Amino acid sequence: MIIKTICMFVFYFAPFSLLFLDFGFGLWSVLVLYALMGIGKSGIGLSVMHDANHNSFSKNQKVNKWMSYSMNIVGGSSINWKIQHNVLHHTFTNVHGHDEDINAPFILRFSPHQKYYLIHKFQFIYSWFFYGFLTLGWIMYQDYGQLIGYNKRGLLKSQKTTFSKEFTILILTKISYLAYIIALPMIFGPAVWWSYLVGFAIMHYVAGFILSIIFQPAHVIEETEFPLTDESGKLATGWAEHQLMTTCNFARNSRIFSWFVGGLNFQVEHHLFPNICHVHYPGISAIVKATAEKFNLPYYSQRTFLSALVAHGKMLYRLGNPKLAA
Repeated sequence: MIIKTICMFVFYFAPFSLLFLDFGFGLWSVLVLYALMGIGKSGIGLSVMHDANHNSFSKNQKVNKWMSYSMNIVGGSSINWKIQHNVLHHTFTNVHGHDEDINAPFILRFSPHQKYYLIHKFQFIYSWFFYGFLTLGWIMYQDYGQLIGYNKRGLLKSQKTTFSKEFTILILTKISYLAYIIALPMIFGPAVWWSYLVGFAIMHYVAGFILSIIFQPAHVIEETEFPLTDESGKLATGWAEHQLMTTCNFARNSRIFSWFVGGLNFQVEHHLFPNICHVHYPGISAIVKATAEKFNLPYYSQRTFLSALVAHGKMLYRLGNPKLAA
């Protein structure tokens, strides 16, 4: 984890440092460097921030706390992520009205229980384009709305924090992030000022697209289920069984791929054991699979990343046709 953390931050900050050098390529060098930063940004999110916010980066909780702020370093909000992902997504995976990971804007339909619009008929085509706007939405407006909403629902209190504290951290995070990622290159970089704004957008588009195509095929595919809670807000099955029903692995045999995505191709293991560092997922996957089969429970897994993307595309198509997705 230490080596991986260093690598991911180098992937992000090395291209950033080169923004201040004049390669003679002008606009194109800026755009390429920001695009590379987008890859590094997604790597930090997948392989560092994710484990830290699950308290599985280190046995030392102080280390986990400080490393969780790697989310803030790249412009996001650690507290929002903990609530949206750890609390809501991991408790109510694929449950409409609870899991915000499938609560997309109206142009995207990730659950058969979401309201259907005619435009969804074509979402299997256009969804891939909109995936790139994921992190840009977090940076520009979503974090503010989420924090306010979580405070009203009492979710900040459940995390033993206050709105004033987290709002202050959020504002300081956004100002600091935009200052170093845009303002500094504009002031000290050799290229024309607006090239850094374009590069900033490209960086976020690359990061957003990578994150989306890693997370979505893990839950929104034809095999997984989309259960609902009863009137009391409870699920019909136990928590562990629910995770198996709503989660899918992919590319389990690809070590390089697994290294970059922080073991999130082992989503089943992650959802069952979010407090275990992801470097151990390949080692426990055989045990999890054998145990699921022993008790006649599902263990969904796509052989390759490409087959997982195809399965996700098929599900987007089905969700765009209410008769197929019913």
